[in-house]
Amino acid sequence: MNRIPASFSDDPSVVVTAAAGQLGHRDTVEHTARFERAVHRVRDGVWCVVGNGLSNQVFVEGPEGLIAIDTGESIQEMAWSIDAIGAATDAPIVAVIYTHSHYVGGTTAVAGAGESVPVWGHSRIVANRQRTGVELSASATRGAVHQFGLFLPKEGPDGLINVGLGQSFRRDDHAPHDFGFVVPTHTLDTATTVELAGLRVEMTPAPSDADDSLTIWFPELETCVHNLAWPALFNVFAIRGEPYRDPRIVLEGLDHILGLEPEHMVCTHGPPFSGRADIIREVTLDRDSIQFMWDQTVRGINKDLRSAELGEFVQLPAMYDTGRLTRQLYGVAEHHVRQIHAGLVGWFDGDEADLFPLPPGDRAGRLVEGFGGAETVRAAVRDAIDDNDLRWAVEMGSWLVRRTDAEGENLSSDDDRSLLAEALREIGRRSSAANIRNWCLTRALEIEGTLDLDRMRVHVFGRAAVLGADPAITVHALRVLLDPAAATGVDDELRWRFSDGATAGLHVRNHVAVPTRGDGAELELALGLETWATVCSGRLSIDAAIDEGTVVAGGDRDRIDRVVACFDHPGFRG
Repeated sequence: MNRIPASFSDDPSVVVTAAAGQLGHRDTVEHTARFERAVHRVRDGVWCVVGNGLSNQVFVEGPEGLIAIDTGESIQEMAWSIDAIGAATDAPIVAVIYTHSHYVGGTTAVAGAGESVPVWGHSRIVANRQRTGVELSASATRGAVHQFGLFLPKEGPDGLINVGLGQSFRRDDHAPHDFGFVVPTHTLDTATTVELAGLRVEMTPAPSDADDSLTIWFPELETCVHNLAWPALFNVFAIRGEPYRDPRIVLEGLDHILGLEPEHMVCTHGPPFSGRADIIREVTLDRDSIQFMWDQTVRGINKDLRSAELGEFVQLPAMYDTGRLTRQLYGVAEHHVRQIHAGLVGWFDGDEADLFPLPPGDRAGRLVEGFGGAETVRAAVRDAIDDNDLRWAVEMGSWLVRRTDAEGENLSSDDDRSLLAEALREIGRRSSAANIRNWCLTRALEIEGTLDLDRMRVHVFGRAAVLGADPAITVHALRVLLDPAAATGVDDELRWRFSDGATAGLHVRNHVAVPTRGDGAELELALGLETWATVCSGRLSIDAAIDEGTVVAGGDRDRIDRVVACFDHPGFRG
């Protein structure tokens, strides 16, 4: 077997102090400079705004005006970029293209004097945004908080340094971060060539971290805009939690870029590239790093290696540490190869103990007792931290924090939580990957009790997501909030009738909530979309809304109450 992966360093000297007193890996601190806010002139007629948010905004000028590519996280972010580009050109924005669904929140800043512009994007953008904003809203929010360090302080040892693909998720000077997404007016799911702003534009689907990504090619300008070759090793696994990103499909997208032989290349993140030879060299190294991880993971699977063993077995050769697109500054290869295993053959890796594991609290308690009791394990954790054996320190520390008694009550002490937090901090500070640092520090603060994320374990829907979606989507999404115990003996269909005439239903039966149109329901809730959005966000209960008259109940009220009480949501049990 090879050495333990270099997901974090064994050498404490890699930890340096950044400008605001943050402690972190020297490579992480150095990486921040790549995201200083600036307008980069890529070539005549092409500009890239870097550092104005997590993503770039790109502007391409043609004979008939500007094409804006991606609009950031907020109206304020996009408005800043539009103002900045005004110093370079007075051409109006005549079209918008989304590279993918992640950075589309500032589009309404584009429309001037009430005039709209065509918006191009992949056909899956709207559905993907609704999935994360509704069905997985609690998980997505909690994951973003950890991965992007949203609640880390601005300064001091635990202060945010960067988020790997940008300086921060959002800039403070863009507050209040108003959302202004515009649904694409033109969609595609196959390679499409159009004329926009008087330029030939070739858009090719190229799944990467989102299956709705596009690579955009301007042949007259020899310029490629994409969401594939990032300023860090491609993130096969997102620690915040995302669907599987198949490396084989990513390779197709990178090979497409290489086949274009661009003179200029602009990603959704990081500084642009110019120079055909330089681009081909860096993108080739990037695509080969991804193939290496996939090929070697498959090789290890065929050797019957466990998931954790794969993380040790697949080691990126040192040459990839020199690439501008392949350094482990966002996520780490150790995690990526384990995700490839899960994507190919599922969660079970043949480890007998994982076939029918004990509940975590029970298992942790037995391990602590088996090691000689809590005091013995605490001493062992302390020794492991002092001996630089951080992986073992975290594992033992997690037993202390998770152990429960026979009634399921947690048995951890303040000392237990402090030990685990200390070990996590050491790992976070010694990892060059921003995702790992941010996750470890955020988790350390939560374990210590100085950061409370319990509200992010309550599944509610954001008002903006509800108001921007077909009402049937949010009604039907309630099926993932059904509490089986509460639904015992319930067999009823409830219809939602909205003031605009839209209807949707759920038939609660057999401990599931089956989506319906609601046509045959005997029970009904009549309401407006604004009221529904308030209920879905947890700010108003259906009972209170019925009492105040903003929701009208039709049919047997007791039966309605029984259906409503089946859902594990503050708006239904308020």
